[in-house]
Amino acid sequence: MDSLSIKSDFCEDMPSRVFDLLTYNVEHYGHKDCLFAQKKNGIWIKWTGEDIKKSVDAVSIFLLKNGVQKGDRIAIMADSNPQWNIIDFAVLQIGAILVPIHLNIGEGDLSHILLHCQPKLIYVKDSMIDRIKSFNITTISASLSDDDFHEDNINTFRCALQEAKRKVSPEDIASIIYTSGTTGTPKGVMLTHHNIMSNIANYANFVPRIDRAVSHLPLSHIFERSVQYTRIYCGISIYYAENQATIVRDVIDVKANSFSTVPRVIEKMYDYVVQTGKKFSGEKRELFRRAIKMADNYDEMSKTREAMDSVDYLQMQPIFEEIRKMFGGELVFISSGGASLQSHLVKFCAAIGSPVVEGYGLTETSPMISIGRLTHGLIRAGSVGHPCPNLDLKIDSKTNEILVKGSSVMKGYYKDEQATRRAFDDEGYFHTGDKGKIDADGFLYITGRINEVFKTSMGKFIVPSVIENTLCLSPFISKALAIGEGKRFVVALIVPDFQQLGLWCQREGGGQTPMIENNLIEDPRVKKLYEKEIAACNKTLGSAECVRRFVLIDRDWTIESGELTPSYKIRRRVIEENNKDLIRKLYGANLKGNG
Repeated sequence: MDSLSIKSDFCEDMPSRVFDLLTYNVEHYGHKDCLFAQKKNGIWIKWTGEDIKKSVDAVSIFLLKNGVQKGDRIAIMADSNPQWNIIDFAVLQIGAILVPIHLNIGEGDLSHILLHCQPKLIYVKDSMIDRIKSFNITTISASLSDDDFHEDNINTFRCALQEAKRKVSPEDIASIIYTSGTTGTPKGVMLTHHNIMSNIANYANFVPRIDRAVSHLPLSHIFERSVQYTRIYCGISIYYAENQATIVRDVIDVKANSFSTVPRVIEKMYDYVVQTGKKFSGEKRELFRRAIKMADNYDEMSKTREAMDSVDYLQMQPIFEEIRKMFGGELVFISSGGASLQSHLVKFCAAIGSPVVEGYGLTETSPMISIGRLTHGLIRAGSVGHPCPNLDLKIDSKTNEILVKGSSVMKGYYKDEQATRRAFDDEGYFHTGDKGKIDADGFLYITGRINEVFKTSMGKFIVPSVIENTLCLSPFISKALAIGEGKRFVVALIVPDFQQLGLWCQREGGGQTPMIENNLIEDPRVKKLYEKEIAACNKTLGSAECVRRFVLIDRDWTIESGELTPSYKIRRRVIEENNKDLIRKLYGANLKGNG
């Protein structure tokens, strides 16, 4: 369709090195009173671009004085806040390589990363210092103030700093970011300055220019880090959420125009709206119900004209505006990544005037491979947008695997030439490991993982993510794992959404939560509820995909238990091993049998 065609736009004034973004920000947005803000004792403390730049130079000089040279690895294991950004820019502008480490990483992965990349020093959160002691690495507290880096003779190192900056090439490695290890030992992804900057140039072209954004995702992930870089380029003030529990409150407090998040947060926002509507009575309750129903079925690509001019839509505007005010009233858009967002949530957010921009990518691709083009009015529920113009993307005709090559694809895996060779084919395409399809309008859809497909004993190939995503459409299901390799049928492990389940139980029990021996999931009414929910999901699945048996898990899967990666991806093998007795019961005594 001609109306959906997109030119390969590129921000012509985009800096070529990551740290030059800070200079660009000061030159173009130096008049703004806030680049970063962080809440302390209930008050937002603000830093201008010039404040940050001065601190960055001071830390860079501190590193140079302590013998850090171009190519040295500097690790960081700290909370996401302005200090994290300062350390990031300070390391990069002297040609050193930043190695972010997740705060919630397991001991095995932490040991592997530190021994593998051998950082010269590590900036670490005070509470994490004991975890680092045994590795004999110089540790620096990430909570140090700017004054800790200033000395009387700091000006004597200015020339050394300028010389170090001059020697940094766009093709130099800026960061080594370790994969989350869903399929094995974490691998160190080498991203150059050019990799990252070419990716930002694409992202910046397809989202609206705004004034204020809230950040709550870890900067140790390339997704949030690249979003931050984009905001700096666009002159957007970045407010750090006080903690994960205060995201919505902070969005309201600063009247944020945007925030980047994961689907679970948007799901909770939607649930809050629905529950709020149920508290009203009479005509308002009915209007709220109609508004939510209309929003759930809204045409997310409509901007004006038919949908927005309809009598029903105009009648619902006061309700939609009231919903917007629940989240500050000034949300222009939300960025979502990490997993697919349920279609009705995409439609809902578009209807209330705060559309969601979904994207898809990997650490190896800096990260964006595709993104919704909000500035072009191109978002579609269920898709992850259009491929980025700087990438050559194709779908393998035999396996449906998504293959890409281009300027934002990694240089390779650190100290692992064999893994690097395996990741690329003879034509230079990087193999993502994800299956996908592209529709007639150029929208990309993720349909599964190459290495997650299993075969039942009946000879049927099953993509478990399809089943799991369908199950998670239920408001009562938080997570699901489909199992069936070598079996006659598919079974599922189900983690309930305990908040929604608790509300349901209160309604069913007349205000009392039904319990059997303090175990909610053993209540017969709860089991019957999930039987109905799964039966409804099965109606949308193929016969071989239908879940024949399931078990409710009485706790959430966690990073600490090893069942989730630091980026909250499911580790299938670990979960199956931890629940092997339950799985055996689902299939019968013989786990290797046909069920």
